[in-house]
Amino acid sequence: MRIFISTGEVSGDLQGSLLITALKRQAMAMGLELEILALGGEKMSEAGATLLGNTSSIGSMGILEGLPYVLPTLQVQRRAIAYLKQNPPDLVVLIDYMSPNLGIGTFMQQNLPHVPVVYYIAPQEWAWSLNLRNTSRLVGFTDKLLAIFPEEARYYRQQGAEVSWVGHPLVDRMQDAPSREAARATLGIAPEQIAIALLPASRRQELKYLLPIIFQAAQTIQAKLPEVHFWIPLSLEIYRQPIEEAIERYDLRATVLSGQQKEVFAAADLAISKSGTVNLELALLNVPQVVIYRLNPMTAWIARKFLKGSITFASPPNLVVMKPIVPEFLQEEATPENIIQAAMELLINPVRRQQTLADYQEMQRNLGEIGVCDRAAQEILAMLPASGE
Repeated sequence: MRIFISTGEVSGDLQGSLLITALKRQAMAMGLELEILALGGEKMSEAGATLLGNTSSIGSMGILEGLPYVLPTLQVQRRAIAYLKQNPPDLVVLIDYMSPNLGIGTFMQQNLPHVPVVYYIAPQEWAWSLNLRNTSRLVGFTDKLLAIFPEEARYYRQQGAEVSWVGHPLVDRMQDAPSREAARATLGIAPEQIAIALLPASRRQELKYLLPIIFQAAQTIQAKLPEVHFWIPLSLEIYRQPIEEAIERYDLRATVLSGQQKEVFAAADLAISKSGTVNLELALLNVPQVVIYRLNPMTAWIARKFLKGSITFASPPNLVVMKPIVPEFLQEEATPENIIQAAMELLINPVRRQQTLADYQEMQRNLGEIGVCDRAAQEILAMLPASGE
């Protein structure tokens, strides 16, 4: 059975790899042989997919920020569609990655309507939709939508999609995270040392808009707390050089690591992070965090004009429960001063810290039970033509 999976960016590659591992495990139990072709990244390739295009670094947030990626995205999308035309799969799974996946889904609906399409981790139209056009397109070509948030399930069901809520895949991923003690031992962090994780970038634009603000804040925190050390897990190796140069420029006591994200998170007393999936990983490991995001000022102006305040929150932990459980600073509010104030409070005020941990517990209840990836894999395999005959 041939399954085609399409996703992009670092987080999509991670989710895709977790799903592929579960699909292979479930298929083996059913005595099914799977061939998996994909648009994705290194993690999906390692999990056993044959990549038709690497999309892990093609991506951005925002209108102007997305312009440099329009052409590479279209090329990858066209290559995938040409392949699907020549080699129709038995099933298509789309993960997030809205624009390219809307194109691929529409192509499937028009040209290969007999091939089931599953949307897993749908675009967050439920949180900040401009209009229902994209939603109705998506619902039109999707045979089954596997939702990761209860609010997402409710929204798409209301719009007429066939929906199953499976829970959030990070619930599974965080099961094998080390304990705080083990993580600190691995990284050689002394008991009295304050460890702060800095997560400035998984997209190139974030090096420009977020890294300077986060590092300026870190500089002041370092002056206030001599026992602090910063830990920076890389999302992509290509960011190592600009990040290491910035560490020198700001004179930070910081260590950059590859492939040890879970250890860094588990060991951290606090994280200062860009907004993204990573906020949920931190929350699942009970790490208090300060979240920031900035776009090109022009993009922000356009968004405000058209979205008219419909963006309630940006970071996933706040979106899950629709209340401000982690401090988030967007656009003009994303200043070193605001970060420093929120970070110091989370570090030294035990009441504030306890409140965050209690809120995290509530959030975790909304992410579902362990076994998310296996549930998703079972739903997907049940859609295969042969298994339904």
